[in-house]
Amino acid sequence: MKTYRAAVIGCSRIGGFIDNEVVGSPNSIPPISHAAAFEASERTDLIACSDLREDVMEKFGERYNIPKERQYTDYEEMIAKEGLDIVSVATQPEHREKITVYAADHGVKAIYAEKAMAASMAEADSMVEACERNGVYFNLGTNRRWNPGYDKMKELIDGGELGALKSLISYSFGSLFNTASHWLDLLLRLNSDHQALWVQGQVLDDGFIDGTRLTDDPRAQGMIQFENGVTAYCLQTGRGSEHEAVLENGVVTAISDGLEWQVRRAGPPDARGRSGPLEQGSFPSYERSSSALNLVNDLAHSLDTGEPPRGGVRVARQSTELIFAFIESHQRGGERVDIPLKGSGYRLERVRTPRQPKYEPAG
Repeated sequence: MKTYRAAVIGCSRIGGFIDNEVVGSPNSIPPISHAAAFEASERTDLIACSDLREDVMEKFGERYNIPKERQYTDYEEMIAKEGLDIVSVATQPEHREKITVYAADHGVKAIYAEKAMAASMAEADSMVEACERNGVYFNLGTNRRWNPGYDKMKELIDGGELGALKSLISYSFGSLFNTASHWLDLLLRLNSDHQALWVQGQVLDDGFIDGTRLTDDPRAQGMIQFENGVTAYCLQTGRGSEHEAVLENGVVTAISDGLEWQVRRAGPPDARGRSGPLEQGSFPSYERSSSALNLVNDLAHSLDTGEPPRGGVRVARQSTELIFAFIESHQRGGERVDIPLKGSGYRLERVRTPRQPKYEPAG
């Protein structure tokens, strides 16, 4: 079984140390960070890293046994020297396009990019073009796509026993780039990646849009209409990370981001032939596992076989397009915005101090 040479660009929190923040969390199945997933996978050897902050990179090297000579402040030099198969781009969205395009153009064959995909639609398109031109496999770090609990939720949706899917509801949409990027990809996954037709949205945070510049990551809510007739409702209700599929004959709900599951099925019709009240059903059993590890192994499988990964660069672009469609709709006074989105000039451009990673486990 072949192992693939891997490296991480962006050695901070999600790149290497987020596992330390969630020790004991029932929702978090390690490994979680990009580097920890490469370390845990039998299919990858984590051999190098790159970051502009040498102090952070030194700690990363200590944690993951990366020698000093394979720690690079210049990722281009690392790619040129290390003969890499897989590169993780664990930076902020503002820097992701340039790194991804360079890696794709210089021999890297698989990319694990943190979400959201890009800071603008132009940059997302550039990433698609570079990956497709070079035959590069691409997965975005929207981890629910590789979560076995959500796999079972999708099996219930697709199985037919509960009838056709009618609508999807996300009860805690969050900020568009950091949080909603997860839920948009989940909505796409549960709806078999059908194309959206239009978005109608509202941005809830004032002052984050300055001309075409997004000075921070705004919260939003609204609706998405898909080509297959399914409607998604993206809400800010305070219910936490809960997501629901409403079908003709039942409802499937992920509670606390899959810590609990609820299945309700339509009961026998009443005397007038109307659908009876929903009755509690059972959710299929499954074995919990690390989504980040499953994502890495998915890329290795693509490198082995030539088969497309579960995610892919086009699906990543699709969820990114929905982010910018919410912003476009808000700026047009809440109008419906058609997909494909045309002419979006908005770009995320934040001025922020990098977060310091937690080098030791919490508690």
